Amino acid sequence: QVQLVEEGGGLGQAGGSLRLSCASSGDIFAAYSMGWFRQAPGKEREFVSSITWGDGTTTYADSVKGRFTISRDNAKNTVLLQMHSLKPEDTAVYYCAMGRHAALTMAGDFAWWGQGTQVTVSS
Repeated sequence: QVQLVEEGGGLGQAGGSLRLSCASSGDIFAAYSMGWFRQAPGKEREFVSSITWGDGTTTYADSVKGRFTISRDNAKNTVLLQMHSLKPEDTAVYYCAMGRHAALTMAGDFAWWGQGTQVTVSS
């Protein structure tokens, strides 16, 4: 059973930066997608970003485009989310996810999920 373990997050300030990482206990195949989602209190889980493992193609939600960067470390089976220019509305539980196909953005298409990590941005 593949496990995804997130690290990072915590408390940040508006305009500041935080970095999240997610390590997979199993192999990540070239056609797989690794993604980040977030869920704020009282809101539905929303897509943040994803990367296709093989060719590194990335996709971003409009709300984070230009501020967040997703990247991968193939040797460590790890996906990173570097968050800059943080805003209070970025406050949420952030989830890492992995899916069996490329360029995934819909939560229902991801098969494996991490436990989530809290990101809180103060104004």
